[in-house]
Amino acid sequence: MSFKVTFHTKWADFDPNRHMRHTAYNDYAAEVRVRYFREQNFSIEEFTKHNIGPILFTEETSFRKEIHLGENITVDFKLSGLSENNERWKITHHVFNEAGKLSAIIKVYGAWIDLTKRKLTVPPKEAQHLFDIAERSDAFEEIEL
Repeated sequence: MSFKVTFHTKWADFDPNRHMRHTAYNDYAAEVRVRYFREQNFSIEEFTKHNIGPILFTEETSFRKEIHLGENITVDFKLSGLSENNERWKITHHVFNEAGKLSAIIKVYGAWIDLTKRKLTVPPKEAQHLFDIAERSDAFEEIEL
């Protein structure tokens, strides 16, 4: 399933060079992940109920084209990797400017954490479906633990 979100950028997203500040790209990618999970019926409230949360090990951003003040952007969600037990995952986001040109690629490698034990955990059965219908990237790989 293809998943993407279009955003209206805001003043605070931009730097003195009049293009989107580097950390704003990652903020939008994080918002897309949260919206994707909610779309799969696993909202922030469900995370709280099961006492788990997503954490990131790495976040890599490659910039391609500027996004200027006032432009809308579209950010997608593609699964790039998954461990057999769904504990660890890789997600790639493509950020497109208003003209539809690729502006950035954001790759994250993450996992689920038990918020009481502060240790990595396998998601509960209620969350095992989260990546079942996610569009996979061309570079999808199984993550070996």
